[in-house]
Amino acid sequence: MTPAVSAPVAARMRLAAAIGRIGTYRLVVVVLAVLAAYSVLLGALGSLPFSAPAMLASVLVCVATSYGLNRLVAAAVRVAPQADSALVTGLLLYFLFWPSLAPLDLAVTALACAIATLSKYLLAWRGRHVFNPAALGAFVVGFTGWGAAVWWVGTPAMLWVVLPGALLVLYRAQRLAMAGLFALVALGVSAAVLAQVGVSPLSSLPQAIFQGPLVFFAGFMLSEPLTMPGRRSYRYGYAAVIGVAYALPFAVGPLSTSPEAALLLGNLLSFGFGLTRGAGLRFVERRELTPASHEFVFLPSRHVRFAPGQYAELSLPGGGMAGGGSRRTFSFTSAPSSDLVAFGVSTAPPISRSKRSLLELAPGQPAYLAAVGGDFVLPRSIEEPVLLVAGGIGITPFASMLRAARSSGEERDVVLVVSVPSAAELGYADVLRTSGARVIVRTSDGGAPAPFAEDAGSAPFTAARLRELVPDIAARTAYVSGPPAFVGAVAKALRKAGARHVRRDAFSGY
Repeated sequence: MTPAVSAPVAARMRLAAAIGRIGTYRLVVVVLAVLAAYSVLLGALGSLPFSAPAMLASVLVCVATSYGLNRLVAAAVRVAPQADSALVTGLLLYFLFWPSLAPLDLAVTALACAIATLSKYLLAWRGRHVFNPAALGAFVVGFTGWGAAVWWVGTPAMLWVVLPGALLVLYRAQRLAMAGLFALVALGVSAAVLAQVGVSPLSSLPQAIFQGPLVFFAGFMLSEPLTMPGRRSYRYGYAAVIGVAYALPFAVGPLSTSPEAALLLGNLLSFGFGLTRGAGLRFVERRELTPASHEFVFLPSRHVRFAPGQYAELSLPGGGMAGGGSRRTFSFTSAPSSDLVAFGVSTAPPISRSKRSLLELAPGQPAYLAAVGGDFVLPRSIEEPVLLVAGGIGITPFASMLRAARSSGEERDVVLVVSVPSAAELGYADVLRTSGARVIVRTSDGGAPAPFAEDAGSAPFTAARLRELVPDIAARTAYVSGPPAFVGAVAKALRKAGARHVRRDAFSGY
């Protein structure tokens, strides 16, 4: 049980929980498919400068090329094909190249899709794309002179559906701030450039938004996770650099200003600074944490660098469309110093496709760690006291933090407050018992926790209750992790109780 919240906050929590049940890649597929259907309708109504048959032919060529070639190459190199990723690539390129029924035009579009698909295998390093595949496909075709990306999606008729779709994807991927910074930088540079030739910002800014691909680019291209840095501060720099390159006109030989060139420049900088690394995994074992949760342990092909509290994006066998695998994010529960990596997962019904993929793993079976990211990490100074608040499986990032502190001999002033349905559902009890942290457990059924923990009863975590449990809460940086409803309500209570800073890590489902 969590504190009551206002209607707008409750609605936001319900939205987060609802879209959290859909993986980010699958959500992008669905949104792009809706946009494609909408564009064909506009073509049939004469609101776009191409016919509905031409648009249908183009989208079919894009999807068939990307999906079909992806399955062929994946079979050749004996890896699980990522169906959602292939569909995203094809649908993105549909919106970049001019729809046509001419065989030569369709061949150029298919070539861009083929280049994009092959780049995922030929231009990848330790499981990470060096370049955004769709952007690379468009750029190479333009560089050869055989065709060019026209980004026809950037029209007022499309914007009314592109904008909410982009916002939905960015909200799900937690990239709204990054995309907003990109847009501000791009619009600012564009306005400054046009002002040099006497164009007023009042006329240039609306044109950049309504007559260009800025919104589509920010929502569906910039947000691609496998080519961006994992930490927030680096992502902001990444977005700013791309924003400048997006809006600043240049021409050097065959190279000139284009959205795809701007994105590739950002990808190259991210890769050059070593911010994009993955690792192969071999499944070792599954450990039961509680009757409704398990820890999954893997042996990585190389030592994985991460900070306690961060998450990994795993590529799992099975689970995707037509058996094409799936990608999901999971919080590390192991310490960074460990030779193994581990992830704690709720396995209570209903079992999602990705959880079923985990449960069906056999020892020795491969998976892939495609990315490491997240800013839910402890303060640099070990002198800063912290308060950790977990709801159910939200204990996982804290398990990594406590394991790391124990393995390094680090001594922090830590208070851990946990809310679970019953004492039996307290995960990582052995880690908590030996951590040296003050552990306070609240059980919904009122049952007494293990002897090493203080009993918080069954009262909800209101501001008054939190101050009662942690009298020096105003001196602590607070971290709250768990389901969105729990995180939203408890974060509000923590701020009201006087916590210095409140950092969130919502588990929106997988």
